Amino acid sequence: MAASRPAQITTDRCSSVVDYEWSVNCIHLIPFLAYTQFSYNHKIKDKRAITQIKPDIRLRNSGAKRIMGGILPARAIKAMFEDGTIKAPNTPDSDQIQPASLDLRLGQQAWRVRASFLPGPGAKVEEKLQGLILHEIDLSKGAVLETGCVYIVKLQEALSLPAGLSATTNPKSSTGRIDVFTRVITDDGREFDRVPVGYNGALYAEISPRTFPVLVRSGSRLSQIRFRDGDALISDEALRDVHKEHILMSGGNELIGGGVQLSIDLMGDGIGSLIGYRAKRHTGLIDVDVKAAHDPLDFWEPIYNRGDASLILDPNEFYILVSQEAVHVPPMYAAEMVPFDPLVGEFRVHYAGFFDPGFGHSTVGGTGSRAVLEVRSHEVPFLVGHGQTVGRLVYEHMAERPATLYGEGIGSNYQGQALKLSKHFKVAESAS
Repeated sequence: MAASRPAQITTDRCSSVVDYEWSVNCIHLIPFLAYTQFSYNHKIKDKRAITQIKPDIRLRNSGAKRIMGGILPARAIKAMFEDGTIKAPNTPDSDQIQPASLDLRLGQQAWRVRASFLPGPGAKVEEKLQGLILHEIDLSKGAVLETGCVYIVKLQEALSLPAGLSATTNPKSSTGRIDVFTRVITDDGREFDRVPVGYNGALYAEISPRTFPVLVRSGSRLSQIRFRDGDALISDEALRDVHKEHILMSGGNELIGGGVQLSIDLMGDGIGSLIGYRAKRHTGLIDVDVKAAHDPLDFWEPIYNRGDASLILDPNEFYILVSQEAVHVPPMYAAEMVPFDPLVGEFRVHYAGFFDPGFGHSTVGGTGSRAVLEVRSHEVPFLVGHGQTVGRLVYEHMAERPATLYGEGIGSNYQGQALKLSKHFKVAESAS
């Protein structure tokens, strides 16, 4: 792990806020609102070469019929480092590989850019960068990334995926909970956070702190990647059968439709109880690599149940709330949080989308784990009510059961959680 404090800090001050949320994946419903639509089409483009997970955990191409598919577990990810499918200048950190995902490490250099972008077909990220760079930043000794600015960082990990294998990326939970908007870009990329089948090339992180300035360094891990063999998505009909066997959710509305539907809890434990946090402006710096370093009250305003089971979200403010439902991801499944429906309201829920196998699993201390919701309203004040559906958990099947589950001796920060801030903050007595 990198040192908790750098020997030298480079500070980058922004002169203006960049509108970085525009993308070709947005559908404009009314003139001042845009909602991102996510694609889950992971079908194999090359039917002649199907990826298999062999008994030795190596990934190879074969013309034989598929014997296994789904989300790749930790031991397959480890093998991908060994056979060159994942390339990096340094060996993986001891806690970098999760049960069904891999944390991605920042490289040595960041570029402050004028705007977000996608390279598009036939274009490289670094080619597009040339006309957008404002200045370069050395991350080897640590650097401050300021709010309202857009940065591009080449990641340490590069990929050489075989035919049939694709990947999806997302911010880590701790990244989303401090309102750092980050997504991954590939060469020839048409979409953010999607790595196409058979991709061979570098990965880049786009980073834009929204509320708090953050201190990062080479090796900091803000994003994670999940590898997918074929199409692993579970239909609602099949998901209902899984729910009968494993109980995927309890409490709240307990609805399945487009995945497990999650609703917001604004009641807490009754009148006077803590139900959420609203981020403060003009705060101090957050070091993304240091745990339990900050007093929550220096960065957050607690929100209490005052007898009215509703909350008005102020425009461009950031909130930490929690789901009514306790959720469960059984060992043979992985889940991802996605927006419920853009028609239900103009707010974004949950930057960090991956839920690894074992989240909420009773045998590893996960009973009662609820989904913490990172919420941001857009443009106009918006009223949300207790029990309102705000997100969905879509489930995918694993290629095989991970040897170690989330929360099982791997330093998982959010197993068994209720309402909880990121790992960077001390536990608030008022929330305990």
